[in-house]
Amino acid sequence: MNNIFEFTLQHRKNLHQILTHTPKKELLMIPDGFRNNIWWNIAHVVVTQQILAYGLSGQDLRVPDALVAAYKKGTEPPKMVSDADMALVEQLLVETIEWTQADYAKGLFTNFTPYTTSAKVTLNHIEDALTFNFFHEGLHLGSVLALRKLVGSAG
Repeated sequence: MNNIFEFTLQHRKNLHQILTHTPKKELLMIPDGFRNNIWWNIAHVVVTQQILAYGLSGQDLRVPDALVAAYKKGTEPPKMVSDADMALVEQLLVETIEWTQADYAKGLFTNFTPYTTSAKVTLNHIEDALTFNFFHEGLHLGSVLALRKLVGSAG
């Protein structure tokens, strides 16, 4: 499982770089033909990882409930985002993976509830959830990279 944590952490570092080096206006821009923006994709991966690992294991999520409500599956990007929310997600991008790795090593995720994703993949234990999460984050990283090209900060 160490590779999954290392690979996910690298995804998160890539997203962190984009979040911290893209103007806020571009982070929030939704190009024609898209339903979301760079910001929503980044906040969404933080929330989804928490739901998959902690939520499905019957543990309290380590991110604020308001963040979960705003960026879980099925939500839409908000029109405005506070600088405080941006700073929080910037901080959580790396911390949540570090916390999850430490909690995994402690055996925290033993009470896992099976869940079938919208991609028709059934997650039966935490290792499935962590592996699926890596795939999920890869999809959203791809979306972020495409969006970044469209809104002007591809360089």
